[in-house]
Amino acid sequence: MSEGTNPIWNFEFEKDKPLQAGSLLLSEPFMWDENFRRTVILICRHHSVEGTSGVILNKPVQLELEDLLENFPKGFGGKLFLGGPVGTDMIQMVHTMGHLLTDSQKLAEGIYWGGNFDQLKKLIRQGEITSNHVRFYIGYSGWDAKQLKDEIKENSWIITQAKHEYIFNDDPDGIWRKAMADQGGIYQTMASYPENPNLN
Repeated sequence: MSEGTNPIWNFEFEKDKPLQAGSLLLSEPFMWDENFRRTVILICRHHSVEGTSGVILNKPVQLELEDLLENFPKGFGGKLFLGGPVGTDMIQMVHTMGHLLTDSQKLAEGIYWGGNFDQLKKLIRQGEITSNHVRFYIGYSGWDAKQLKDEIKENSWIITQAKHEYIFNDDPDGIWRKAMADQGGIYQTMASYPENPNLN
């Protein structure tokens, strides 16, 4: 996915970082693939043989949940994102309410994936879950085991850990830069790179 290499940062910085559910993939600053340019992907499932899947956190879409989902509570105002180019006929959710939603999978502290959707709708109607507690994603991003490993070796992705503040905020455009800068060092410098390498 990456075009060209960075003479300072490379795969050696990433190779020993753990990659698991709850990790984030940050696209390298000059990625040419429009689907993933300056994206932050939350890994929801990772298996050394079956592959990896996750959702893009910073591609909001201007659609209403109640227009897409049958019997969804009107006026909820939930935030909806394009999770990736695969399975765009399905909607997934990431939330903070794992103690209330059965079948939720904990990804990191205060961050859960999936859960009982009928239960979610009931709790919304009861006022126990608000739009601050949950994010929705159309589709997902997926790789087979070898594909993602190769892309990381090709310097396409930076690996870090998910934090509540990256997901449940009102500035999706700022997630990539913040998650990059928070790692310090060379990553803080990379966070300030322009998208066009000719301007760097």
